[in-house]
Amino acid sequence: MRQQLDLGRAEIAPTAPIVAGSFVTRTFTYTAGHPIDDTGFIKVAFRNAGDFGRPQFTDPGAPNYCTVRTTGECRIVPRWYPRGNRRPWGLSLYLQVMGGYLDREDRVIVIFGDTAEGAPGWQAQTFAEDTFEFKTFVDPIATYQFKELPQSPEVAIVPGEAVRAVCIAPSQVQVAQEFPYHLKLEDRWGNPTEDPQTLVHPGFEAPGWQTVRASDARTGLSARSNPIDVLAEETSHHRYWADFHGQTEETCGSGTIEQYFIFARGRGLLDIAGHQGNDFEISDAFWRTINANTERFNAPGAFVTFPGYEWSGNTPLGGDRNVYFSSEGGEIVHSCTDLLPDKETAHPIAPTAETLFRALRQQKGPRPFAFAHVGGRYADLRMHDEEIEVAVEIHSAWGTYEWLLEEALARGYRVGICANSDGHKTRPGASYPGASTFGSLGGLTCVLAPRLDRPSIVAALEARHFYATTGHRPLLDVRLRTDDGDEIMMGDVVPVDEDISDLYMRVVGTAPIEAVEVRNGSERVTTLRPYATEELGRRVKIVWRGSEVRGRARQVVWDGALEIEGNAIADFAPVNFWNPHRPVHQPAPDRLTWESVTTGGLAGLILTLEEGMVGTLHIETVQGAVACDLASLGMEPRTWRYGGVDKELSLYRLPGGEGRRAFSATVPIGDLYTGDNALYVRVDQEDGHMAWSSPIYVVGA
Repeated sequence: MRQQLDLGRAEIAPTAPIVAGSFVTRTFTYTAGHPIDDTGFIKVAFRNAGDFGRPQFTDPGAPNYCTVRTTGECRIVPRWYPRGNRRPWGLSLYLQVMGGYLDREDRVIVIFGDTAEGAPGWQAQTFAEDTFEFKTFVDPIATYQFKELPQSPEVAIVPGEAVRAVCIAPSQVQVAQEFPYHLKLEDRWGNPTEDPQTLVHPGFEAPGWQTVRASDARTGLSARSNPIDVLAEETSHHRYWADFHGQTEETCGSGTIEQYFIFARGRGLLDIAGHQGNDFEISDAFWRTINANTERFNAPGAFVTFPGYEWSGNTPLGGDRNVYFSSEGGEIVHSCTDLLPDKETAHPIAPTAETLFRALRQQKGPRPFAFAHVGGRYADLRMHDEEIEVAVEIHSAWGTYEWLLEEALARGYRVGICANSDGHKTRPGASYPGASTFGSLGGLTCVLAPRLDRPSIVAALEARHFYATTGHRPLLDVRLRTDDGDEIMMGDVVPVDEDISDLYMRVVGTAPIEAVEVRNGSERVTTLRPYATEELGRRVKIVWRGSEVRGRARQVVWDGALEIEGNAIADFAPVNFWNPHRPVHQPAPDRLTWESVTTGGLAGLILTLEEGMVGTLHIETVQGAVACDLASLGMEPRTWRYGGVDKELSLYRLPGGEGRRAFSATVPIGDLYTGDNALYVRVDQEDGHMAWSSPIYVVGA
């Protein structure tokens, strides 16, 4: 006979919705049912995706201070564990009963964000969620056997006030063609405050690139759109924007899969979306749910979806691989069954990426394809299947990982370059990092395809006809021109005997372009800039980037300060400072201070100096100190390296005034290697955004 215990009840007060990222006070009260013995526990668990302030119990004047008391004849000892429960509910507050017991109806009261002694409160998570849950467990017998309450309290997290407008337009239209564009408003953490407004433009009368500007009448907020290619005639390829990669609450994210696709289509304003739960958390029932939702939301010509999963083997077994199917009906292949119900599945298990690829090749049904990914784990590229793995994902909300691409090319793989969000906040297409371990804005992939339907998109992916961005929507075109006038687009393979004359590139950014680097594999061929040395002005850019390691502990702390001796700061602009609670401070005209981290990507500052390039710049960060004579700076960066994985700090000058957003160039093709020459470009914008074309593979004799 199974014993049924009264596990008590839990409440939260007040129950009013909480504004995302705000500092609040909420009182959690647990009332005992069955008595809890000495050394027993109450545990309150939160989703791993939650980026709220971590509760602390020692500094009553600091953020996130919490207090605990009880009506029982005992004391309660609180301890915070970031991995104190089975995922996805790992973030855990343990409340241990000591020196007595809790009897029936005794209460334990936790004040999250106690402000009585000057603390500002508890920082709420930064993303909106209908059901932010205080999942409650008890260990009444003091045997460390936790039992979940039948019902736990929850509150809604809602967007704050609109502080920013975002204008999204199609990347490609015809001359004199009417087209819709969208204006959406976001709070300071990137949460949409309402559904986007749909506006209609009558069309442009001449070819070229254009932007549109939209304003919100109520708030006065306005925004300039992404660049629009206005074409005189129809082309064989259109630009479609995708975020193939994100998770929801059914695995280790937040929100439901239905909410995920609704956001991707209506608020992320994507053309293409995929869903990627960790395979070892996808039950057989949820795999059916994934397929049902991708089928439901797929609308050829308007919005295309792909069913899939993230195969999540340990790194030396293959690491993270994003697996997709061209339509519903594919069979999931698990890396393990650790978090499946009863650790059972009707689907196959492949403990290595090698056996995964073999299992995918042997499946009958829809076409499988995959991307190599860097998340908590990173893909081990010793294992690869050229028929299945069409791309490496070098940017996501986790950071930027060009080393993964360089390794793939060094191994002779022909892959495309993609970027997605791997967002856990139900915001595909607009995945801001918030205040947790995610260090970057989620990326986007631009797919070049003739039509917006599954067969066309899959064919484009197989041909590597796509490019990657760090979350913005630039126009990027890279082609090889032959002597007889033919053009080879990104992703194509061409033998050197095609009489190739030069590499053509065109980019229109969402901000001024800083540099376009042409690469052959990991080798830099040349760096082009849309300005000359004589155009350099009083602006200096400081960039720090990199990661400590390739794995989970990759975060680099760059907290620091700068001071200018013999000059002053007329103005400054932060680069990739995503956390509004950690702005750059200016305590004096010649001094700035900051808190910053990188997880593979970059951050930094752009300074405008009062006196031009005179004086000495002193920079101190956790990673090291730098002193630089400003007169020594020019267009080429001066760089200090600090080990790790591409961990470095660079200084260089920028042109004065508003930079150029459009740039095109033709680069002669020089000596080529025997075998594959992977020719691609990387684009850097002043605002920190980047883009990468997929390589053109020129096969040298």
